[in-house]
Amino acid sequence: MDGQPASEASEIEEEPAETLRLESLHRIEYLLGGILILFFFWSISMAKDVILPIVLGFLIALTLSPLVRWLRKIGVPAGVAAIVLISSIGLGSGFGLYMLSGPASNLVETLPEVRASAEGKLDYVRDKLRQVQEAEEDMQELAKGGGGDDPATPENEDDVTTVLVDEPGMVETALSSLAGTGTALVIALILAMFLLASGDMFQRKLVQSFSRMQDKKRALRVSHDIERQISRYLGAITVINAALGLCIGLSMHAIGMPYAHVWGVAAFLLNYLPYLGAMIGVVAVAAVSLITFETAGAMLVPPAVYLLLTSIEGQMVTPVLVGRHLSLNAAAVFVAVIFWAWLWGVAGALMAVPFLVGLKVVCDNLPALDFLGRFLGAEKPPRL
Repeated sequence: MDGQPASEASEIEEEPAETLRLESLHRIEYLLGGILILFFFWSISMAKDVILPIVLGFLIALTLSPLVRWLRKIGVPAGVAAIVLISSIGLGSGFGLYMLSGPASNLVETLPEVRASAEGKLDYVRDKLRQVQEAEEDMQELAKGGGGDDPATPENEDDVTTVLVDEPGMVETALSSLAGTGTALVIALILAMFLLASGDMFQRKLVQSFSRMQDKKRALRVSHDIERQISRYLGAITVINAALGLCIGLSMHAIGMPYAHVWGVAAFLLNYLPYLGAMIGVVAVAAVSLITFETAGAMLVPPAVYLLLTSIEGQMVTPVLVGRHLSLNAAAVFVAVIFWAWLWGVAGALMAVPFLVGLKVVCDNLPALDFLGRFLGAEKPPRL
């Protein structure tokens, strides 16, 4: 009992060293994995101009693929159906932009008037803030022990050099962003037309890339689930947004807001941004309402109506119509919107939910990622 063989003692001593070595290798693997993830997101951020039209084209194709498949069943070739659908979307979007170009340009031309009127109505608030600032400066002077010249003040004011930086204005920045978005949309529509015209070719190639029958079935199931979930979500959201834009346009016209149809179209587009779109719409309506109406009560009515309608849509209509097929955690959706908005701007915020839908479908079909799918999913109500 007292003595152990030398070979057994050496094996016992080597086991902790081997365990420590394996743990160090695992730490290095985790570190390299984290660096790879950061490099991946940095790469897609830098390649936004290239990746954005491609991703948008795939999303459009996924949304329209059920309709193209139905047209194929009734005898319409996939290529003809793709050309007709994409051409209809392009012509409809162009016609809508042309019809809105006049009111939108008039609204942009009134921006200086909006600013001047808003500043005039906010003079009282600025006066109060100025009084508070002056009182704070007086308290600081008293704390220093009286007046006196400030040593930091230059003796000769002519020696102070003012540097003016010529930066593009808000309107120029918005127009350049819209131009880039329009170019990406045109490229995405062309790519979606080719994808739709190819039919199920890419799904067949995806299945053929796997050797085992179990992997083939899983790949086909994941592909169909992603297509079904994203097409249902985008289709339902488009119908809901159209109804919301119609309600807001009619409501703005009823309460006397100028450019009521522009507000309806803006609500339709902004509502594709979860959470952020409603906030932007309320702020924009409140800004125009500030210069349109004279009394405080009348100023508050338009933003209140906009907030009420978007709240009804977000808390009642969308959960009932979309929540039955799309069970996502609200916190996960909000984080995804903020993250992709930071990474890709407005376009990223628009694509955040479809990205999340595709990720959840993949996680639900892969046992190794099942924990992440449960985390992204919404909590199911307990059965009574």
